[in-house]
Amino acid sequence: MKVVFERPTALTDKQTHYCPGCTHGIIHRLVAESIDELEVREKTIGVASVGCSVLAYDYFNLDMQQAAHGRAPAVATGIKRVHPDKVVFTYQGDGDLASIGMAEIVHAAARGEKITVIFVNNTIYGMTGGQMAPTSLVGQKTTTSPLGRKAEHCGYPIRMAELLSTLQGAVSVARVSVHDIPNIIKAKKAIKKAFETQIKGEGFAIVEVLSTCPTNWGLPPLDALKWLKENMIPYYPLGEYRTPGEVK
Repeated sequence: MKVVFERPTALTDKQTHYCPGCTHGIIHRLVAESIDELEVREKTIGVASVGCSVLAYDYFNLDMQQAAHGRAPAVATGIKRVHPDKVVFTYQGDGDLASIGMAEIVHAAARGEKITVIFVNNTIYGMTGGQMAPTSLVGQKTTTSPLGRKAEHCGYPIRMAELLSTLQGAVSVARVSVHDIPNIIKAKKAIKKAFETQIKGEGFAIVEVLSTCPTNWGLPPLDALKWLKENMIPYYPLGEYRTPGEVK
């Protein structure tokens, strides 16, 4: 019988801890498939962040390093500079990357570090109980904004793809989503391209992936996918914001 679907070799067989309906599992698979297809698993080093993906080292079947909260880009920079022949990536959430780790990601991009960043944006702090994140939408209710985020009090949500695309060192910047099959296919292409950018030595690459958090949003999984489409994408438009070879 012909095998048409199987677990990527870059994933372990360990059951994940993610909540039902969480799209981290989908994103993990897309990353693993890209690594397998590029045949770089034996030379890939992943850097796990602090957040829901803190146990990523249990799920990826490759060398992994755990970083302190927000410091994944700095850790990845050190690894890549010591091992320039390796493929190094970070896997970070919006609290980790866009809050405590804002300085690290901005300066890694500004320096043009030859690393790949997978940035999972679900507009909320997932692991610690659903607090407001830098990416939480105006009006969005969280445990720390029960009446909804107010711009005059908390400012506006940060659009990381747009921000980082202004930096010369960031040669590949894209935003994708995993709320339906067509967009999952597009997300896979963007993630694979980000790894290819590093393999070719072209520079810093980041893929922002819009994701769901049914538990902390207080929604059933299918409703969470619909909420992402109707509320997140209008504020966080999908597309390529910077591609290798563009005039800087």
